[in-house]
Amino acid sequence: MKYKNYIKNSIKISEIGLGAWQLGQNSGWKSMTENEAVELVHKSLDLGINFFDTAPNYGHGTSEERLGKALKSTDRSKIVINTKFGHTNTGILNFSSDYIRSSLEGSLKRLQLDYIDSLIIHNPPSEYFDGNKNDHYEILEKLIEEGKIKAYGASLDTYEDMKLLMDTTNSKVMEVFFNIFHQDTLRGFEMAKNKEVGIIVKIPLDSGWLTGKYNADSKFEDIRTRWSKEDINTRADLVNTVKTYLGAEENLAQIAIAFCLAYEAVSTVIPGNVNIEQLTSNVKSTDILISQNLIEKLEYFYLSEIKELNLPW
Repeated sequence: MKYKNYIKNSIKISEIGLGAWQLGQNSGWKSMTENEAVELVHKSLDLGINFFDTAPNYGHGTSEERLGKALKSTDRSKIVINTKFGHTNTGILNFSSDYIRSSLEGSLKRLQLDYIDSLIIHNPPSEYFDGNKNDHYEILEKLIEEGKIKAYGASLDTYEDMKLLMDTTNSKVMEVFFNIFHQDTLRGFEMAKNKEVGIIVKIPLDSGWLTGKYNADSKFEDIRTRWSKEDINTRADLVNTVKTYLGAEENLAQIAIAFCLAYEAVSTVIPGNVNIEQLTSNVKSTDILISQNLIEKLEYFYLSEIKELNLPW
């Protein structure tokens, strides 16, 4: 495992982090038992992973609870934990600044911790990213002063939101939507690096499409039913094009993760891991040194053929 800078006063974090959405019970994914969740966390530690990303609404709080249980005997100084605010453990949305403190206290209790390394606002409407018009960031600064968190920021999807957040707040963490098919946030990477803002890349495999396991005939029964038949056909064609850029023996998922990690501004990538086999395969992505030539081809592919499609998430 390789490690990169994250936030000030933090240890370096593993290039592959564990996104803990799938740890929760009945989280919209194939549910794990508590024992399976704990085993996955322990295997992550064995593989060198020290960064864990969770949220109150993942499994209605059970993701945080299970993560806390799994990490209970781990040296706290050797792990970094990010959680969120806004999507509550009861399943409703509450982005009110008055709720930040109680949300954090609930997360701390479930995680069995006395502080969180980073707390981010969980994909709110864009107006919340303006520090000149919201008092959220004053409250988050107070939580830093109290030692409850080390840094704060937001989870977001576009360059415009990245820029607004960095221009108007002292946020030092962003969880950004970035992958081969969605490169808009790449425009904010240099600014983030200059401001020493850690970047967590979410959805690096485009909800499974960049694993290569889906095609135009794929059927979906979970959250992925959001895709129309046209969406499915479009993504299937894009996957086939990406494959032409790679050697026949290349692992598409590993290349897709390596593409995200190729950017210096990226601190860590959090692919979905529903079992230990997937986790182990994703970790192997750190062994891949993707060529600059391939990076440029994939960037051009996005700009010339994907950007104007406005692919829905």
